[in-house]
Amino acid sequence: MIGKTRHVDRHPAANSPPSASAVFRQGCGVLRHSPPPGSYRHIRHAPPESLKDWVEHFWLEDWEFAESTSHTREVLPHPSVQLVFARGRSRIYGVQLGRFVRQLSGKDRILGIKFRPGAFYPFLRQPVCSITSRSIPAAQIFPDVEGATERVLANRSDLGMVRAATHFLETHLPTWDSSVDSARRAVEEIVENPIVTRVQHLVARLDVSERTIQRLFRRYVGASPRWVIKRYRVYEALEQLTLGRPPEFASLAQNLGYFDQAHFINDFKKLVGCAPQEYASRP
Repeated sequence: MIGKTRHVDRHPAANSPPSASAVFRQGCGVLRHSPPPGSYRHIRHAPPESLKDWVEHFWLEDWEFAESTSHTREVLPHPSVQLVFARGRSRIYGVQLGRFVRQLSGKDRILGIKFRPGAFYPFLRQPVCSITSRSIPAAQIFPDVEGATERVLANRSDLGMVRAATHFLETHLPTWDSSVDSARRAVEEIVENPIVTRVQHLVARLDVSERTIQRLFRRYVGASPRWVIKRYRVYEALEQLTLGRPPEFASLAQNLGYFDQAHFINDFKKLVGCAPQEYASRP
């Protein structure tokens, strides 16, 4: 599964770090699948009970490439804010509306926290759309983040890193905002129901006004409901295109809520960087 988030059903016990059995195994929206020129690892861990309302998962990356070699990671991100612990460059990444491309080289490791849609607003205390498609130094929100980064990355084990990041976030939790639940439920409605292909569908299912939905997404999610709907429908298309039997594109476009095949192909090219036919034929 390229777009959706699937993980083990079990959560760790309250206030305990994730166990090895809680490691994530799902895809992560990766668009470029070329093998790295060396050692590369990406792994995910479920949050402890104390953070499950705030955090979708922790993720860790480490790599080691020979000199003068590099690896390009190209992903189509989810509508989530991320806190990334990296020595000398810890940052907060807002929702990225386009493809997110990273060039990895040398030897390094980082740890990230992927927040649930809507859950970063109580930390930011301003509309999450204010950091959309950009990043800010993590110290703007967490003044002591550099010391925490050293403590996180000083651990030799994955679970040690996750424990340190868990402790840091637990000590910085803001007052809960009930609208976070509303934002999360709205996004989950889109994720879990492929028939939601229009904002009007979401309005009807949640029984609220379109204006309320627009304001909720702008303030808490960081992207418009229309964008979130289209992003998850593109994830559905990516999944179908990787099943080994290329679908009939006109029917696929219609099922995903597009007026016609041309509009679907145009949107797909803008997001993924190639036509769906080309994507389906990739090795």
